[in-house]
Amino acid sequence: MRVIPVLHNTSSVQRLLDFARLVAGLGLGELVVTKAYGAAAQHGLGELGRLAYKNNMNLVILPDLGDAIDLLKPENVLIVTRRGEPEAFDPLAPPHLEGRILVAFNGGDPDFGEAEIGMGKPIYPPGVQGRLGPAAEAALVLYPLLRSVGRVEEGG
Repeated sequence: MRVIPVLHNTSSVQRLLDFARLVAGLGLGELVVTKAYGAAAQHGLGELGRLAYKNNMNLVILPDLGDAIDLLKPENVLIVTRRGEPEAFDPLAPPHLEGRILVAFNGGDPDFGEAEIGMGKPIYPPGVQGRLGPAAEAALVLYPLLRSVGRVEEGG
């Protein structure tokens, strides 16, 4: 299984770097950023490049989420969103998925649009009362996915 985290639609340098630090800390070898704009595009991408290089992480920057799906051709696309009726993603019992899994997190204040949600399977941790932000959402989704396939060991 290959988990491909995507941060979509952000203008915040801090959100961009916090997300990248989490991805690096989990030992994932790649990060995809789509639709970065404003300060994130002007100032954050340089810092992100430095962080990716220091952590031996592949960095892919693309104009939109659809481009990431077309280029990477994942078998599974998970869209982390509270919008609509997302399937409950239980961090204590994550689904068993195979192949390449693209997991998209929204880095902006407005949630994913209907077109983006339609590109994959919408999920969100149950019992969460509001949006947590991309780094917190990624911690709740990526870590359990990695543990479910033995990429993160017990106690370590």
